[in-house]
Amino acid sequence: MRIVTGDDIRSICSWPFAVEALRAGHRMPPADLRDSLVENAGRKMLVRTAWIPGLASGVKAVTIYPDNPSAEPARPSVQGQVLLFDEARGDVVAVLEGVDLTAWKTAGDSALGSSCLSRTNISTMLMVGAGSMARPLIDAHRSVRPSLDRVMIWNRNIARAEALVQSLEADGITAEAVTDLDEAVSRADLISSATMSTEPLIRGEALKPGAHVDLVGAYTPSMREADDAALTRGRLFVDSYATTVGHIGEVMIPLKSGVISTADIQGDMHDLVQGKAGRRSDDEITVFKNGGGAHLDVMMAHAVYLALKGRSRGGEGAGRGPSLR
Repeated sequence: MRIVTGDDIRSICSWPFAVEALRAGHRMPPADLRDSLVENAGRKMLVRTAWIPGLASGVKAVTIYPDNPSAEPARPSVQGQVLLFDEARGDVVAVLEGVDLTAWKTAGDSALGSSCLSRTNISTMLMVGAGSMARPLIDAHRSVRPSLDRVMIWNRNIARAEALVQSLEADGITAEAVTDLDEAVSRADLISSATMSTEPLIRGEALKPGAHVDLVGAYTPSMREADDAALTRGRLFVDSYATTVGHIGEVMIPLKSGVISTADIQGDMHDLVQGKAGRRSDDEITVFKNGGGAHLDVMMAHAVYLALKGRSRGGEGAGRGPSLR
């Protein structure tokens, strides 16, 4: 069994590596998924399991403590580990640092969705939220759409938005903090949202034709980031039916109210990767709900494990995209 640290993961991963690991995984049969969420006094413990036939199985267990970043000393809001099992033998082959792996798979998931749905010549991105996932999402999206040369940041706390702008500008990326969210939405070719909001922030009426909306933040039945108009003006896709329908407010609430039906969900990531669904014209609005799931952690963990294994054997497989076996 191998212990894989955050440093190990960072030494292997790049955004092209992460996106291709997830793309390869979605060419495999759909995973069997099970989730368990326990809450106590605003804190959560999430256990997600996945079995991908022919690839691997795994478990991710994390805690979510929203107040941790403001504690003294500050601690991560999300902490946990991923167990990777050999699919054929059933033994644990690796234990991986969950926080680092989650960032790569979450932003990689959104970037893979964008590579299948956003227009290829987009130039302006709006990042809604300036938390820990904001920079990974910006970098991941720019890796699949290099034409993105301007980034707007909106955050309830403008100081955090300005700090992220400074970080982006230090790396040569043109960026600005914005305060009028509707106006910024109306200018953006790609909107990525990663907030803890329970009330919709992105209004569909403000979306311009051809925009792509990437919804990341909502992960409980009460959470939403986009309003009904965004879902009805746009064509809706999800990364996984199993982790979104019946689980996340972004999809559950409009389904329950009758604003949309399950038939309005145009496809999942398997459909997108395998070319069974996708954007139909430059003018249509596409909406992608990133619901996550342990299958994504397993895909990333397996790819990282194979790359580390290849490197330890003298470089075989290191620095290349992931294979399945």
